Amino acid sequence: MTRAPGTDPANGLLVVRPGPLTTVQDLGRRGVAHLGVPRAGALDEPALRAANRLVGNGPEAAGLETTLGGVALRALGPVVVAVTGAPSPVRVDGRAAAWGAPVAVPAGALVEVGAATAGVRGYLAVAGGVAVPAVLGSRSADLLSGLGPAPLAAGDRLPVGPPPTPGARPDLVPLPAPPAELVLRLRLGPRADWFAPAAVTRLGCDGYRVAAASNRIGLRTEGPAVARVRTGELPSEGMVLGAVQIPPDGQPVVFLADHPTTGGYPVIGVVPTADLAAAAQARPGTPLRFAPLRER
Repeated sequence: MTRAPGTDPANGLLVVRPGPLTTVQDLGRRGVAHLGVPRAGALDEPALRAANRLVGNGPEAAGLETTLGGVALRALGPVVVAVTGAPSPVRVDGRAAAWGAPVAVPAGALVEVGAATAGVRGYLAVAGGVAVPAVLGSRSADLLSGLGPAPLAAGDRLPVGPPPTPGARPDLVPLPAPPAELVLRLRLGPRADWFAPAAVTRLGCDGYRVAAASNRIGLRTEGPAVARVRTGELPSEGMVLGAVQIPPDGQPVVFLADHPTTGGYPVIGVVPTADLAAAAQARPGTPLRFAPLRER
């Protein structure tokens, strides 16, 4: 894996076990949707921000996003790491280490993040940040467009930036637990008129579940189909983070960070960004309920 200019090639992290899906993520690409470029970035942004705070990084630093199965890395030089997001066991050379707190790792030691015991996505930050080259202002891997670094593979060497200036670091950053039930507020529009008012009302009453086919592009659901009152095709139009698209099978899809920038299925509403961190941690089968917001 290539490194950004100014990093020390003798330091960094060696990927020993990449896990089912581990990617480099930061806060994503902002202001480029008009170019057809998705935002990408950490799905649980508060968790990445918390991990960066724990190791003294600024909020823009890139870290690792794991998916269910964790990751194992060997420190090529002494580093400080922190793991947040989905709760999981952390070990350094086989010894238990803290989750949700800064951990000093000596050169040559193996850092292991185990399988998530709850939630889906974990975040590992390293002091100095993962210093792969930025693409369009971000180091994030985008699984839809292919921008940014590829998902981690065994043998990859991850460059680490210069350590941040020493200063006060929090010992703990509180984060909510993964949801037992996912409640997503829904601002109706722009295509709510493609659906019967009764269908919109039922959307707020019927129970759904998070589908196993969910990924970084979208959270898919299983439950009652949302029926249209208008048929035919909709010209492709711009999509935003949190858009709830209703495909022909009537099962709502909530667009997440790697979503396409345009789409042709009607959008019944948009989930506020503040609710999407919980969506990133909802496992398949988690009960899901939409809560339509009525504008005054």
